[in-house]
Amino acid sequence: MKLSEMTYTEGARRPKNRVGRGQGSGNGKTSGRGQKGQNSRSGGGVAIGFEGGQTPFFKRMPKRGFTNFNRKEYAVVNVKDLNRFDDGAEVDYAALKEMGLVKKHLDGVKILGQGELEKKLTVKANKFSKSAEKAIVDAGGKVEVL
Repeated sequence: MKLSEMTYTEGARRPKNRVGRGQGSGNGKTSGRGQKGQNSRSGGGVAIGFEGGQTPFFKRMPKRGFTNFNRKEYAVVNVKDLNRFDDGAEVDYAALKEMGLVKKHLDGVKILGQGELEKKLTVKANKFSKSAEKAIVDAGGKVEVL
């Protein structure tokens, strides 16, 4: 079989419905829109979310809280995850990404103190929790804030 010989299965594709092309087409005159009314007119219909004049749902819902658009979001790594690195290694964003511990950089990397560290590492990150800093220093490593 050649590419030029390929065809669709019988009945798999229907011809396009050409609206407003005479009575014989079955969709002439009013073009399947009915007689009169808002939806029969060009540009007719209601806006998304319109509920017939009733107060829309989104306006009836209580508004609460506040979204800080200056908020910083950090990629988070726990101390226990740093045990994957070799003893004496230098851990920075590139090394964390290579190991698959971080997917996106976001506004930086933050090291948290969950778990225990058994290796002596030099860790470079944007932020450290106090417990993470303590765990790294106690294991004989160094902490560098970027």
